Parts: sequence; C-alpha cells; structure tokens
Amino acid sequence: MQNLIGQIGVLLGSSWASGVNLYLTVAGLGIAQRVGAIDLPGDMSVLSHPLIITASVLMFAVEFFADKIPGLDSFWDSVHTAIRPVGAAAMGFMAMTEIGPIGQIPVALMMGAVSADSHLTKATTRLAINTSPEPVTNSIASITEDSLVLGALYLVIKHPVIAGICVVLFILFSIWFLKVMFRFVKKLFKIFSGSKPGTSDPQREGTRIDPDIDPDVLDKSL
Repeated sequence: MQNLIGQIGVLLGSSWASGVNLYLTVAGLGIAQRVGAIDLPGDMSVLSHPLIITASVLMFAVEFFADKIPGLDSFWDSVHTAIRPVGAAAMGFMAMTEIGPIGQIPVALMMGAVSADSHLTKATTRLAINTSPEPVTNSIASITEDSLVLGALYLVIKHPVIAGICVVLFILFSIWFLKVMFRFVKKLFKIFSGSKPGTSDPQREGTRIDPDIDPDVLDKSL
C-alpha cells in the first residue's frame, strides 16, 4: 500500500513538473534513474537512456533562454500547450505497462490533465507579466519556475507522498487562480482590440430618448 501511494506521488509530481518545464523534468528523472536515486515505474525507466537525457538537456538549454525573453516566452508556451500535456501523458502510459491498457489509459489521461493545469497556470501568469515593459520580471519568473520544478523533482525522488499532496493542493488553488487570470486576460484582449472594459457600444444600445422631451415635439420631429 505504501509503495502504491508512493508511485501515485511520483506520477502526480512528474506530471505537474512536466507542465511547467517538460525537458527539465525528463532530464531530471532520467538522471535520477540512471544514478539509482529513484526507481521509476514500468517503462518510465527508459528516460534514463543517454540519448533521451541528452536530447532533454539540449531542449532545456533552448527553453532556458527562450523563456526569459518577453513575448518569445508566451509564444514558446503557446507552442508547448500540446507538447507538455502529451509528454506527461506518454510518461503515464509507459509507467503502467505492467498493468496494460486498462491502467495505461486512465493514468495517461490523469497525468496529461495535471500537466495541462500547471501549464495553463504558468502560461496565463506569463501573459500577465508580459504587460510590464521591463524584461527583469520575465527572468525572475523563469528562474522561479525552474527552481519549483527542481524542488518538485526532489520531493518526487525523496518524498513522493508529500509531492502528491502538494500537487493536489496546487490543483485546488489553480481552480480559483485560473478563473481570476482568465478574466484578466479577457480584459487585455479587449484593450488591445480597441474597446475599453466597461464601455458601452452605442450602435448596440440604440438611440436613447430623454424622458423630459414632450411627446408632441418628438412626434413632430419624426
């Protein structure tokens, strides 16, 4: 039972970290497996292959710089809207190879959903940060995110149960946070499209009639 709970924590923590930085997560888990710091479930152990580790490290190096440039970071996040959840789902699918499709499909869906949640939280936060003209906040946010991923990987390796609990708490927080951020992003799109939030469209509202005008005068004018 303890081993099962620990594996759930590994899967939850890995999927959350993948939504923030997939390449750092894959490289970290692969290296940890290779040095014997963790025993990844099922075929997730393939992440320790030198070719996969090398490719992940190279892609992380690209993301490390792209993630710190205003505008480019949001473009990078938009491109990875599908890549990160799919990558997490693939890891979940591989983790359940010993059980078969009856376990692989639901776990893949779960990990993909958790990864999508953390990815959307990151992407909407970055979009809000990009409203600031100076580039320093992007670098600070990027370094903070990478640090959180490293912290999540540490918990996955050393304290997987705690990692799982943290992910569940994050999901509960993100439900409120994403609602707030989506409202903010909606206001941004309205501003950039030329309409200010709270303003009315006179063409939609039609002509307003002053109640003080004499109806007879109004009929004559018509």
